[in-house]
Amino acid sequence: MEKALKRYAPFFVGPVLAAFAIGFIIPFIQGLYLSFCRFTTIDNAQWAGLSNFIHVFSDRSFGSSFRFTVMFTVVSVVLINVLGFALALALTGKLRGTNIFRTVFFMPNLIGGIVLGYIWQILINGVLSIAGKPLLALNAPAGYWGLIILMCWQQIGYMMIIYIAGLQNVPDDLLEAAQIDGASSWKSLWRIKLPMVMPSITICVFLTLTNSFKLFDQNLALTAGEPAHATEMLALNIYNTFYARAGMQWKGFGQAEAVIFCIVVIAISLIQLQATRSKEVQQ
Repeated sequence: MEKALKRYAPFFVGPVLAAFAIGFIIPFIQGLYLSFCRFTTIDNAQWAGLSNFIHVFSDRSFGSSFRFTVMFTVVSVVLINVLGFALALALTGKLRGTNIFRTVFFMPNLIGGIVLGYIWQILINGVLSIAGKPLLALNAPAGYWGLIILMCWQQIGYMMIIYIAGLQNVPDDLLEAAQIDGASSWKSLWRIKLPMVMPSITICVFLTLTNSFKLFDQNLALTAGEPAHATEMLALNIYNTFYARAGMQWKGFGQAEAVIFCIVVIAISLIQLQATRSKEVQQ
């Protein structure tokens, strides 16, 4: 059996590796090379050295988008995980109709980001109009909190499902023993449930961190970066640099921004995974 598996393994692994190389590795290497070039197409790339990266680090719009993305990511990650975990706690308790609630909270995750963005644009602009406030195109704070609300509404249900799975794996005998010893519900949460669901926390924080940092479609549909690029996140900034401006230099600038963006997302994700996994080992 083992010899047969080794013999036929290339037939199963080969197509996957070929697809991965064609769809990811080769484009990534080409993109890395083009970040050091000025070009309009791959065939007319001209080597420019580090000039693209020097321009990116001195570009105020890129720095502004980076700061806005960081502020958005911090708040959205905290809110999504706290509210998702709170809902999971409520729905794993003695609450009637838990299956209905799970379905209702999970449904927004099934809707595409572009559709959600336009839906919430209509809703938020309607509320702002009734309140006599400037609409999203002229209201940066409303655009920021609109993106937060949209992201929470879409992601909380998905994270809730992961937290429910983690909480259901907590042994009942541990909770019963803690209750017999006089531990309150709050102590049981901090001393037993949270340590036991750390793998779920690792997954949820990773997903919300990466999803928030690379958010694009919701940002494009809800605010399009307005007013005056004040609500423009990194992914949208890269898109506008690459596609909305004509000239060989702008393609190179956009490609350099994309490489920096990729490195930042990978670095933050690895740091987060290391930090949360170390908590799992300590427990």
